Amino acid sequence: MTDLIYEQPLNEKIRSYLRIDNLGQQLQLYATQDHQHQCFPSLFSLAELTERCDYRTDILKDIEKQIQLISNWRKNSNVDSVQVDRLTERLNAFKSPLQIQERIGCRLKQDKFITALRQRSNMTGAYCNFDLPQLHFWLGQDWQHRQLDIQNWLVQYQPLLAPISLLLELIRSTADFNLCHAQAGFFQGDSSQPLSLIRVKINSNQNYYPTISGHRNRYAIHFVDFNLQRHTNESVEFSLATCT
Repeated sequence: MTDLIYEQPLNEKIRSYLRIDNLGQQLQLYATQDHQHQCFPSLFSLAELTERCDYRTDILKDIEKQIQLISNWRKNSNVDSVQVDRLTERLNAFKSPLQIQERIGCRLKQDKFITALRQRSNMTGAYCNFDLPQLHFWLGQDWQHRQLDIQNWLVQYQPLLAPISLLLELIRSTADFNLCHAQAGFFQGDSSQPLSLIRVKINSNQNYYPTISGHRNRYAIHFVDFNLQRHTNESVEFSLATCT
């Protein structure tokens, strides 16, 4: 059995970051292994998210915020200055791709093949070859050809995916996991600082999963028995990280 980590965003921006990052990870997998047409739902979901909202301003603000926080680390004599410099350089390198005039992912809308697939993506059983002969043709190409296409689609979103991945990594690093007990399957807490992310780690052999709710300074965790599909009254041991 393994430890599972559940994450709950406490604001809409982090919620969007997590969704985009998850879709990016799925597409990275599809770009390395042949999963036939399974890449398209993830690609279309990522396109829809980025068309609905332009995240570049938020990301640029968060990059500047992290650079300022990292610069404060230099005041600590035990900090590895080389690592600080490398992290700062990585963050600074993300700025220019975010400052281009055209909207990220807009070129995908000009791809006639992608447009045809996307228009039918919500139809039940839409991936049959009589619905989309062009998809049937594409799937008949060598994997190397299709892999290159997926990589080219994915690279259009790298100006968002790369900084979001690092920003989430830095947010997660703001808190370590601490052992906690949920009496009668319930745990709640608060924080003097606004929180961004709640992380719960629990061993899968305990047969419970958490449902987490909260906003900024307060949060609550209910543990559900997977087999019974209801809140448990048992005491549950888990680890908790509250990230700012």
